[in-house]
Amino acid sequence: MARITSSLVAVGLALFAAMLADAQSPPDAGPYHVAEILKIGGAGGWDYITVDPEHKHLYVPRTTHTMVLDAATGKSIADIPGQQGNHGVALVPDAGRGFITDGKDGSVIVFDLKSFEVLGKVKAADDADGIIYDPASRKVLVSCGDAGVMVPIAPDVDPKAGQADAAVHLGGKPEFLVADGQGKVFINLVNRDQVAVVDTKAMKVIDKWPTAPGGAPVGMSMDTEHRRLFVGCRKPQKLIVMSAEDGKVLADLPIGAGVDATQFDNGYVFASCRDGSLAVAQETSPGKFEIVQNLKTRPGAKTMAIDSTTHTVFLPTAEFGKQTDARSRPIARPETFMVVVVRPSNR
Repeated sequence: MARITSSLVAVGLALFAAMLADAQSPPDAGPYHVAEILKIGGAGGWDYITVDPEHKHLYVPRTTHTMVLDAATGKSIADIPGQQGNHGVALVPDAGRGFITDGKDGSVIVFDLKSFEVLGKVKAADDADGIIYDPASRKVLVSCGDAGVMVPIAPDVDPKAGQADAAVHLGGKPEFLVADGQGKVFINLVNRDQVAVVDTKAMKVIDKWPTAPGGAPVGMSMDTEHRRLFVGCRKPQKLIVMSAEDGKVLADLPIGAGVDATQFDNGYVFASCRDGSLAVAQETSPGKFEIVQNLKTRPGAKTMAIDSTTHTVFLPTAEFGKQTDARSRPIARPETFMVVVVRPSNR
């Protein structure tokens, strides 16, 4: 009887300790934490942010100019002028060039990666938005939403008189895109609830896959090793895990409102949302994905980039005033632009 009683006491103490630990843990405790806030300021809105992991630079488009920041301190390194309504930046170190999409002008700005000098621009198409470099085709690829096309551009294009390659018609409005490095690119079609698959050797659409039960797909990233796509959907609010082989939906996970980006890094999947939440998902057992953390960041922190060498996540946002009505978006307060820095909890 004494042995049974002591065992019960031990179990009771263990349960009490576990309950106490849970009570003392923050509600969003998990593998990542908000480490610091880089106060940047400056004028302009923002969209996609890009990390140069080698030089520890952040490229931040601010509507009419693109800021180049020290990723450790947030201090300005350079400011690239001459845009009208920019969105994203792609870096091609082998060519020594960077490329900035200007949606309002329907063009891509070409700049030097060492001097940050603007070299010229290349005409793309209306609403030039998402931009990546595809090593398989050796092309910079631009998704142009209003035009419904993807535009390939050679990295060594003549920035004064050169032209883009022929546009690939997608049959829908593209948002972001990701390359598998083996000759395929996957592009969200936000108004079709589909992922378009493009063969970058033939430069044509070879398939389209539905994102259901997710809709209005915007964010896109990939685990190239295991051939999985991660699609951030707004209506309903879902993180869709999809096979890059056949488009089969492997999981659909709940996320916050206003997702705009997803990323894959170090075994974790991230979905950044306008409501100030960062969903962190993981494959917890073979073929089974779960949200392991909902990290509170800052309202408006809907896009992100990750330094793959340090696993640091950077999310741009600002402080906001009140909405003028239920339909309008909150307006960012002047000079409050910031970058939320999220790091693994063990750092």
